[in-house]
Amino acid sequence: MPTTQPIPAPFMSSIMDIKPEWIDFNGHLNMAYYNVLFDTGIDEAYALLGFGAEYRETRKHTTYTGEFHIRYVRELHLTDKVKVSLQMIDYNDKSFQLYQEIRHVDGWLAATGETLGLHIDMSGPKVARFPDDIAQNIAAMQQAHSSLPRPDAIGKGISIRHK
Repeated sequence: MPTTQPIPAPFMSSIMDIKPEWIDFNGHLNMAYYNVLFDTGIDEAYALLGFGAEYRETRKHTTYTGEFHIRYVRELHLTDKVKVSLQMIDYNDKSFQLYQEIRHVDGWLAATGETLGLHIDMSGPKVARFPDDIAQNIAAMQQAHSSLPRPDAIGKGISIRHK
């Protein structure tokens, strides 16, 4: 069913805490848990799009991550509280591109993430077209986010700078 809720631009998750078991021997957030924060933030946005556990159970479709790129900008520590933003960059009939940021509640940037999400028919599993209602929700999010500036971090590869 198409969403009737207003779509914030960008979408912003609820505030998340850093858990003690996520801190590595260097005293900061272990790199694996940046993914956990990005994933938790995206789950909240997925509710607006119509994805989630109920979607998987009732419609036998879900999403997979085809590709994910993280850029670590600033360390996070145990006492930090963060939010994850999400911006729809692009989509087609079977996939979508998202840009995310983990920001400290004080506003500073900790990490960026770029996602290629795939719509999956669980009977395969195989990549499949979005149903009309989900496609409408994705289009609505794209429209809501279309006025946002394109993030500089999108589409960047990994390279070593030489002087």
